Amino acid sequence: MKKGVHDYAAYVTLNIIGGKWSMLILCHLRKGAVRFCEFPKLIPGLTQKMLTKHLRELENNGLVRRAVYPEIPPKVEYTLTSHGKSLIPVLDLLEQWGKEHLKMSAAHSDANLHILSQPKDCQ
Repeated sequence: MKKGVHDYAAYVTLNIIGGKWSMLILCHLRKGAVRFCEFPKLIPGLTQKMLTKHLRELENNGLVRRAVYPEIPPKVEYTLTSHGKSLIPVLDLLEQWGKEHLKMSAAHSDANLHILSQPKDCQ
């Protein structure tokens, strides 16, 4: 039987955490609880509508827990579930890879700029 794209575990993982905002939300939650109103300050450009959508998806996938406190004004706080916490090593590795990639890209860009700035006869 031929494998479908949904049979690959990495695809399933990326489908859950690979959204534009999901990864950033998870990265902030790995440091501890975050109130709903704090996310837009932590993630510039994230609208309330998209925040709500991604938090619901993460909650439905069992990665995030939503806690509502009976206060005025209402306090809503999000934390990682134990299943969500199991992603922390993955998030750490992705962050490390991204840092290394940025360094490599910067070095590569610098090398290209150096070549471009050389007189034509040196190339």
